[in-house]
Amino acid sequence: MEIRNSVHLCPPGPQAFLLVIPIGIMFPKIFKVSLKEHLKLFHEAVFHHTIVLFTVDSPYSREQLEYEISLWSDLQWALKQCGNRRHVLNVRDSQDSTQVTLLFNKIDEMIAENAGSHYSVDSADGNALREEMEALVERASKRVAEVQTKRKKLRALIEGGITPPTHLRIVMVGAQWSAKSSAGNTILKKEAFTFRHTRATEYCEIGHSMVADRQLTVVDSPGWFYNQSLQDTCEMDKLEIENSMHQCPPGPHAVLLVVGLASAFNASYQRAVQEHMSLFKDEVWKHTIVLFTRGDWLGVKTVEERIESEEGLQWLMDKCGNMYHVLDNTNHGDETQVTELLEKVEEMWAGNKDPYYEVDLGRAQQLEARKEVTDKMAIRIRQMTQRQERILRELFRGERHKSKDMRVVLLGRKESGKSMLGNRILFEELFETAWMKKEFQGQRLTSTCVKHQRNVAGVNISAVEAPGWLTETMTSDWLRSEVLRSVSMCAPGPHVFLLVVPISKAFTEKDRKAVVDLLRPFGESVWRHCMVLFTWKDWLNNRSIEEYIATEGQDLKWLVEKCRNRYHVLTCNRFHDSYPVIEMFRKVTDMITQNNGLCFTTEDNNQKVVQQGMQRVLTEEQWNSRQQELIDRMLKALAQEPEEPTVPPVKMAASLDGAFIPSMGGDVPSVVGTFCYQRARAKVSEWLSLKYGNSDVTSGVGSTSASASHVEKWDGSTLTDDGHQTSCFLPEKSTMKLDTVLCARASTETQRRHSL
Repeated sequence: MEIRNSVHLCPPGPQAFLLVIPIGIMFPKIFKVSLKEHLKLFHEAVFHHTIVLFTVDSPYSREQLEYEISLWSDLQWALKQCGNRRHVLNVRDSQDSTQVTLLFNKIDEMIAENAGSHYSVDSADGNALREEMEALVERASKRVAEVQTKRKKLRALIEGGITPPTHLRIVMVGAQWSAKSSAGNTILKKEAFTFRHTRATEYCEIGHSMVADRQLTVVDSPGWFYNQSLQDTCEMDKLEIENSMHQCPPGPHAVLLVVGLASAFNASYQRAVQEHMSLFKDEVWKHTIVLFTRGDWLGVKTVEERIESEEGLQWLMDKCGNMYHVLDNTNHGDETQVTELLEKVEEMWAGNKDPYYEVDLGRAQQLEARKEVTDKMAIRIRQMTQRQERILRELFRGERHKSKDMRVVLLGRKESGKSMLGNRILFEELFETAWMKKEFQGQRLTSTCVKHQRNVAGVNISAVEAPGWLTETMTSDWLRSEVLRSVSMCAPGPHVFLLVVPISKAFTEKDRKAVVDLLRPFGESVWRHCMVLFTWKDWLNNRSIEEYIATEGQDLKWLVEKCRNRYHVLTCNRFHDSYPVIEMFRKVTDMITQNNGLCFTTEDNNQKVVQQGMQRVLTEEQWNSRQQELIDRMLKALAQEPEEPTVPPVKMAASLDGAFIPSMGGDVPSVVGTFCYQRARAKVSEWLSLKYGNSDVTSGVGSTSASASHVEKWDGSTLTDDGHQTSCFLPEKSTMKLDTVLCARASTETQRRHSL
């Protein structure tokens, strides 16, 4: 409204618009979309009267400016719309009047190009807008009067003898980046809660302080993504938000619903608030005060005017009985704003029949019990799967896959971070990103597969991003055909399918079904080439990825197990940190090694014949399948072992903690540790047979099991991935460089590990 009104404040109309852009910041597509939407408030002729004003805070050369412009195609678009009119202004150098004079000269030149005309405004529109603004101010004044009347009545109850509690319990809830933690610090008058530019609060935190003669207990809770539905919020966050009310038993006197004034309270924001507040009983609204943060954004306007300008905020006021307060976290010296907030809490307490929001103690016990179970499960996953990874590496020692090519397919839902992940993999911004903004998704929807490739440390990496799916809709035939095309775009086939799962969102049954539906045409063997890639690691903060897996539910656990417990986690937007990407490449290389260096292909090209002496022959595909089944059986056996060994292992010199790692080389003797002679369990099949019963499968080409003859009957029906239910694993600490990770490791005795 104020932006629209600006052109009516200089009748008959402005002769120049200055489009101010700070130099040195990025200018991605989302900025272009935002600029176009805001300029719709004016008519199209606005560009004819516009100069782009680049602001700097230090001397800036023309070459530097040209370089910055060359980095952003959308900034080039903005300049083109303005006829390439531009000027650079050093805002720190107020003594240099020549830069202002040059700007005025450019404005004069633009006016001359427009034949002296100005931007025309419609006086009727101006009058209608002025009437609308006057009506808004009148409604705001009426709201102020209603609030003051209500406060006087409630204050009279306190002055009439109702004594408010000397110890106030307060819980803060709200969207992420709404300045909850900063508000808590302002209220407590100390740095009780951690805050940073990335996500700050992952667990509920409790702070105590004596403020204005009142003992305060304030609980800070994790925030939800500001425009995200409750269905999309991950289970870990939902449980922690719900648990916030149980941190100050028997319940809080006030719930502060924190809303930042720096962004619009639109329909998606309103839906997010309404759905996440449903985690509590409906009575919570009787104990809720809306706490507006970033009060400095109001300027000369009142918060009541802001409320009257947005329908969503008016709905919010109705829900909480017109209880609200404004806090400026930058003005720590103003103690009255905190004192007034505490007075409003006491007044709300005086007007409520129930003195506090009463929590369900039974539910509290359920949440606590569930937390204990998931914590133990997360520890179990981490310990078991680290062991699993070490054993797999021992099995394939000296067989590390060496290749100059790596082909990757990125598959995941919309807004999962696939494009940003592709850029991290290639160490360059090649994929166009959507910036996780739902409001702008319609402007950039990947409707076809996109491929980019780059040589990284001597390895030619090809990444294909397939279009994502919406959780609200079923996968379409068009999407299935695009996923099929993604495989053909990286012929002869991808080495890995990265199934992208955003940690900030829930992984639902619909997501699982979508993945299964899209991969079904490739057959069961495709899962041997799949890895779960979790994005938005910063959403975890100090939480482990195992905690997320353990908490999220059976659908995610199923996916991780289906991918043979191969997973990795990355922060998509942290390009300076290459180590997590190197670790991911190491895991992919391990997977390729376990797949005998083969990529996934839909063609029947693995039917090479393998002959064992003069006996019957098996195809290479059959041998590979047998080996994969063997690995699966071994990992299942490991997963079924108890957490603590029932019988203490017998350790011998240079042994692997009593756990013998069998050879994958058939009749080649095991050389683990110092044992270089043929042991009775020198083959995987015999290890399984002795430890978990007889086995009729061999460990690979040229090997036989204890119970099998050289002429074996191959049963293809047993070679399925359906029964694979092993545990997850995480990488060990590594300092490998990318080129080292993607090359073969020397198979020397000094490099062998001697413990699990």
